[in-house]
Amino acid sequence: MEKGMECIVYLLGCGCGTVDYLTVKGYELLKRANVVVFDALIDQDLLDLLPLDCDRIDVGKRGGQPSLKQPEIDRILVNACVGKACVIRLKTGDPFIFGRTTSEIQALKDAGINYEVIPGISSAIAAPLFASIPLTDAVLSRSFTVLSAHEPDTIDWAIFAPLDTLVILMGARSLPQIVSALVRQERSTETAIAIIRWAGQPEQRVWVGTLGSIMQITKGESLSPCIIVIGEVVRLREFLLPLDRVQDSSDLLSNTTSNLDSSDLYLSDNSTLLMTKSLSAHTVLVTRSVEQSTTFSNLLIEQGAKIVEMPTLEIFPPSDWGELDQAIAEIQTYDWLVLTSANAVDYFFSRFILQGRDLRTLANCKIAVVGKKTAKSLKARGFTPDFTPPEFIADSLIDHFPTSLVGLKLLFPRVESGGRELLVKSFSNAGAIVCEVAAYQSGCPTTADPVAIDALKSGQITIVTFASSKTVQHFYQLVQSAIEPDWPAILKNICIASIGPQTSKTCQELLGRVDVEATEYTLEGLVDGIVRSVQS
Repeated sequence: MEKGMECIVYLLGCGCGTVDYLTVKGYELLKRANVVVFDALIDQDLLDLLPLDCDRIDVGKRGGQPSLKQPEIDRILVNACVGKACVIRLKTGDPFIFGRTTSEIQALKDAGINYEVIPGISSAIAAPLFASIPLTDAVLSRSFTVLSAHEPDTIDWAIFAPLDTLVILMGARSLPQIVSALVRQERSTETAIAIIRWAGQPEQRVWVGTLGSIMQITKGESLSPCIIVIGEVVRLREFLLPLDRVQDSSDLLSNTTSNLDSSDLYLSDNSTLLMTKSLSAHTVLVTRSVEQSTTFSNLLIEQGAKIVEMPTLEIFPPSDWGELDQAIAEIQTYDWLVLTSANAVDYFFSRFILQGRDLRTLANCKIAVVGKKTAKSLKARGFTPDFTPPEFIADSLIDHFPTSLVGLKLLFPRVESGGRELLVKSFSNAGAIVCEVAAYQSGCPTTADPVAIDALKSGQITIVTFASSKTVQHFYQLVQSAIEPDWPAILKNICIASIGPQTSKTCQELLGRVDVEATEYTLEGLVDGIVRSVQS
């Protein structure tokens, strides 16, 4: 922190936890944060917005699991301010709705630390909307009441039972007590109820029933984290679902708005997508880096797919910055800067700026990139590439380089280990002077994501995607460890989809086959290839 600069703590509500529903001010704050102290259920996309040198402190609480006590979180928040200018306390929903924000504010005030509260969209409001349930209606509901069921025995249910619409947070484990309490207070067993799990997320699921049927409908299901809506407005969901949804025989409340009995089945948002969407019958396992955004997943979701993400790649700084720092200091001596990945762009420019270098010193150094994603990352830094080969693979750089390579001095920031050596050799053979330096490192996560492994074991996955050879290698390593010796049988009926020739080669070597290869070696091309395969 610069001398004299005051630390400000921003108590930031991030809504339902994803970038899509974050306020613009929240987005801007995350992009310049020095420290972020965050809750459970925060989407990885939000953490991806943080600067590379931002300190990240997880203080998330989950019901039934060991977690920090609030005084300890208060202490951590205060200590995080030492030497920092922008500290963010990142909370799901809105900071003042069933949070412990007042305790944290008191701790900050006691320490003489300035703060600002940034509102977020509460899940109490957003979850019913995502499920097409209005909280108010001119006829069915003139008001709604929001409750926390964290301690259901402390609620005076006699007061709340007669009210039009109840929205209950933190009620997954307390559902039996909630239903029993309302029925004891003479709320009709025919009253409609909806349970919305993972609201606004790709894995959102909605169960609909009555107070008399919901326990049977949800028997054996994992409901957390969820929002519970109780009241006749739930019946309007059938008529308010978007036009790109269909309702089959298991997805109807009833033929009218007045009858809902114990034979009603749950509604699953991911199973009600129009079957005309190409991937509506498929669950896709997306292998990705831990830091990677969900852009690819969103492309698949647009085609109707259900997504399970499996981190197979961790990106982190190189073991030694020395070579990169030296190259940056001598940047004016290079003719071309060659960037073959978004990671190379991010780590090179972040280090460049951290070293206090003037970006104008890059004026005489042309930049070559491989792929749309790399070009997009470069443009986000304010630069337009001087050359992008027509094919989105590194090998294409040599074949289509716009000028003679003889005598050119090239700077090639790249992964520290495990990258392909062919590009450097080809440049050197063509007469270029290549300086390759470690800009970042990649590795395999220590353990496989349990949700992804369970999805593989249970036969949910129909397609698995790979966007690099390393994701194939690490997937192979993780699955072997978690499922051995049965993993080959599990993959037998799963479509293996690859982004390009090198990734396909690794699939053949380690997994025995590849079923789909993108013709355009981009994430969009991979989605297109999968869709074409399914339709053929």
